[in-house]
Amino acid sequence: MEEVKTTYRSPDEKARLINRLKRIEGQVRGIQNMVENDRYCIDILTQISAINAAMKNVGLELLEKHTHHCVTSAVQNGEGEQAIDELMDVFKRFSKSQ
Repeated sequence: MEEVKTTYRSPDEKARLINRLKRIEGQVRGIQNMVENDRYCIDILTQISAINAAMKNVGLELLEKHTHHCVTSAVQNGEGEQAIDELMDVFKRFSKSQ
């Protein structure tokens, strides 16, 4: 069975991320309603663009946290190569989705 890694997040940080994701979830539901109500394509596309930007910002915040905490800790514990390789793979995937 594959090891499940975890990252500690302070209660404030966790609440902030969850709130942002819930807002994005609400925006997605809004787009579903727009499609159901035959809204104008440009209006829907504008909302999709806003969701993409919001998800990108959540991703960047998580990348920053991972780099400052997880990767730094791995480097200090002599596991830097693996952590940096993993980080670079994530950067490659993240940049493709943009």
